[in-house]
This record gives sequence, C-alpha cells and structure tokens, in this order.
Amino acid sequence: MPINSLQSTVRCIIHLDMDAFYAAIEEMDHPEYRGKPLVVGADPKGGRGRGVVATANYEARKYGIRSALPVSKAYRLCPHAIFVPGRPQRYSEISRLVMRILGDFSPQIQQISIDEAFLDITQTANSFGGPKSLAEKLKTRIRAEVGLTASVGLASNMFVAKVASDLQKPDGLTICPPGHEKEFLALLPINKLWGVGPKTEARLRDYGFNTIGDLARCSQEMLAKKFGKWGAHLWALSNGIDQRAVEDGGPRKSISQEHTWDEDVADPAIVEKRIWKIADDLSRYMREEKIKGRVLTVKIRLEGFLTYTRRQTLSEHTNDAELMREVALKLFRGFEREDKKIRLIGVNLSDLNTHGAEQLQLFDQPENKNKDKVAQLLDTLKEKFGEDAAARASLVGERSHEFLGAEEVMKPKKKNLEDLK
Repeated sequence: MPINSLQSTVRCIIHLDMDAFYAAIEEMDHPEYRGKPLVVGADPKGGRGRGVVATANYEARKYGIRSALPVSKAYRLCPHAIFVPGRPQRYSEISRLVMRILGDFSPQIQQISIDEAFLDITQTANSFGGPKSLAEKLKTRIRAEVGLTASVGLASNMFVAKVASDLQKPDGLTICPPGHEKEFLALLPINKLWGVGPKTEARLRDYGFNTIGDLARCSQEMLAKKFGKWGAHLWALSNGIDQRAVEDGGPRKSISQEHTWDEDVADPAIVEKRIWKIADDLSRYMREEKIKGRVLTVKIRLEGFLTYTRRQTLSEHTNDAELMREVALKLFRGFEREDKKIRLIGVNLSDLNTHGAEQLQLFDQPENKNKDKVAQLLDTLKEKFGEDAAARASLVGERSHEFLGAEEVMKPKKKNLEDLK
C-alpha cells in the first residue's frame, strides 16, 4: 500500500530528529562557523580537557568526532576544529519552537529528547494531503520558521520510524511503506536495533548475528532461550513489530545542572562557589519555564569516579535561588568525603510543579517580592548584555567563605561513604 494512501486503520508514525542540533544552532547564530569543523562541548584545553563532546557538525564528524567522545580525543582528531561551550538555554528555546510546530500537525506528540520526537499522524495526515505530504510540509516549516533542518522517518510504528530517520541524514525523509517493515530492516547492521550498544553488538556478533535480518530469520523461541525476555523483544523488533503507542511523556520529572572540573579540586570553597552559580542558573531557567521543585538533590563525584547523592524534601515547591543555594550548601557541607578531591558537583530539582508556579501565595511577604525583583533585574541584564554581564555579589569573591560570611567553610558530619550511595 503506498504511504500516501494509508487508511485510518493503519498507523502512521513520524520520528523527527533535528540535524546536529546544538552545532546547527551555533552555526545559525554564528555564520562564520559554517563550513568549518565545529564541536560543542567541554573546553579541550589544547588536548588536556577532561569533558566530552555534546555534538559535532557534519564537517567535524568526517574526522571521527561523535557525541560523548572525550574532548581530548576530539582535539587530537581535529585540532583545527572550532570548539565552543554549550548554551542550554538557547537550545531549549529553539526546541520549544520546533515542538510547537509539531503540535500543529498532530496532537499526539511524544518528545523523547531536546531535539527529537514522535508524532502519530494517523488521524491528521489526510488534512495535509497524506503522510508524505505532511512530512514534507513539516520539514519545510521548521526550515522556514526556525532556520534549521530535520531528518524524518515515516513508518507504521515507532521503532521503524526511528531507524528510518537516521538513514538519510542530514535533511532526509525516509519512508517505509506498511507491510514492508521486515524487508526494510533486513540488510541493516545489527547495531541499528533499538538498545543495542557496542557491548551488546559484540555479543550478538559472537553468535553470528551481523544484520537485523539474521535475527529475524531465527525463531522467537530460540532467541528467548539464548537471551531470555530480551531475546523475544529483539525478535519482535527485527521483524518490524512494535505495538507501542505514541504517548505524551507527561510533565517533566526533574531539572538539573552539573559541573565537571578539568582537574579534581580539594578546596571546598571552589565547590561552594559553583553551587551558588548552579542555583542561580537553575532558578532563572525554572522561572522562565514557570516550574517549581520540592525535592533538591546534590550529586558529588569524587576522584576515582565515586559518585554519591544526598537529598532533602522542602516544605513547599520553589524556584528561589537563595533557598536552593542554602539547601544545596547544607547538603554539601554535611558530606564527609574523607579528604578525597572532587571531580563533579550537581544540583537536581524534582517533584516539579508546572501548574501553580505563577500563583501568588495568600500572604506574599515583601521580602519575597524584593527577591523576585532582584532576580528579574539580573535576568534582564544577562539577556541584554550577555551571561557575564551581571551576577550576584556573592558570586564575585574568589573564595566561597568570603561571600558566605562563614568563619569556616566546611565542618562535615562524619558519615560513611557507603551510607550515601
């Protein structure tokens, strides 16, 4: 059955994936980057950086640079590339524009990351001239209104649509007609299966499975015997079977920010200063998004990659930077790290409330209004003059205890590390 002649009884699913999203936004905002290898992520520090690549444009990918690659290796692969830090707020802003456009084509949207989403267009396709026509119009609108390209996969289920969207990047449109799912997948390498990473791929190849078709030719019982329930799941996917419905993932469950140092730090004052900055950044974003959180978690990673978390439930939902900072510092100071240096610090807000964030409290205190005015002033200055144009005076000191007014920066309670895992 041609894809443009689908009946309402046949599901029609789109998977849309923005092309090199972060890098594409940087190129859009900085035309001088275009045509040159561009890497978004940590500072490479001349090949000594310890962070990772968030994404790379297609020119940089020619050198083998990919997401999650250590930035030091990316630098060695292409030292003449342009390396820029990420701008999460800008990327979120563009993501919202894209998702609003998607909403004009179908009410059934499942966003699975900042730059990709599924749409069930079974009931809306005919209004746009059929599924293929809808996909083309969707891509055209994103290019015209946002200035970026997207790759689209069109199929009868979510798995095949996602595989299809990756086959003709960038700016691709790949269609799998209904009834041809097994044939469409058969010659693709085994790592195209959803959930098959490098380790799983190696294991499957050890059994002689090199393509998706190799798995599809096995019986479900045999794969279940070799791999358990996961084997039965692999059999279904390899045969192009995926019954999942496109569903709204529901409200966002948490929001967080982390910072990794290039060199492990021993001075807790440096960590506390970073906590102040994280609290300010999270507060600003949450106020823009009208989000408040009630459970605050501090994440700490020590040398040797030992990672621990501590959390506290607040008395009410908040997006106030001062309260977030106070609680985060309290949790951090109560942690005994046994003289181990710190590699990473992060703050997470969960139990989010996205509905009542703008409701005024019954007895709104004057000091709360003053806090809001200060926060709004900082936001305005940063928006007009850049992120570094303004900061709370507390962030200016070289050492945290200088602006905390504390006689001693850290008096941790004795705790066993194992108790905090």
